[in-house]
Amino acid sequence: MRNYNFIAIEGNIGAGKTSLATLISKDFNAKLILEQFEDNSFLPKFYEDQEKYAFPLEMSFLASRFQQLKDQLGNRDLFKTFTISDYYIIKSLIFAQKTLAEDEFKIYTRFFNIILNQLPKPDLFVYLHLNTKKLQENIKLRGRSYEKDIQNEYLEKIRDGYFEFIKQQSNMPIVIIDTNEVDFVHRKDDYEKMVGIINRKYEPGVHRIIP
Repeated sequence: MRNYNFIAIEGNIGAGKTSLATLISKDFNAKLILEQFEDNSFLPKFYEDQEKYAFPLEMSFLASRFQQLKDQLGNRDLFKTFTISDYYIIKSLIFAQKTLAEDEFKIYTRFFNIILNQLPKPDLFVYLHLNTKKLQENIKLRGRSYEKDIQNEYLEKIRDGYFEFIKQQSNMPIVIIDTNEVDFVHRKDDYEKMVGIINRKYEPGVHRIIP
């Protein structure tokens, strides 16, 4: 990955972000940042009363993601060629928009913008696009108990949130890769196609690619 110092792999739940980032980090000696799923004391309370606990839950997730990215991106590993992560801080804004009331989201956005300006932007933002049916298949395969009741409507809202964000960006390269016919985990040819796409040099703006 000769063109980039920091690559963020993004996508919906079950899109394959972690799998792709991990494969690339191993093959290209990259520093790998994976989102840390730590225990969150607000999570069980949120499931009991979403309206009451949505705001503290989303704020705690935002603080956790910011701290991890700030620590990891601020400490460059001299023995690694570049950094690749399976999320970027924008994930927090997209998910919060789907859970918070309008007035709460306005307050949240003010905090988010302060935090956003303290983090480096990715040199390349990769969005893995997978249809809802295949997302659900992947979610079922990995068998996480807290994901078993995720509805199609929720996945579609998250997708729309990412697309809305992407449409507003013009100052960094964003690559949307349609992975509906791709299996980069089990098929080497597909993985090599993905690597080839990501390793290209892109100008700022949105680039849509079907491998």
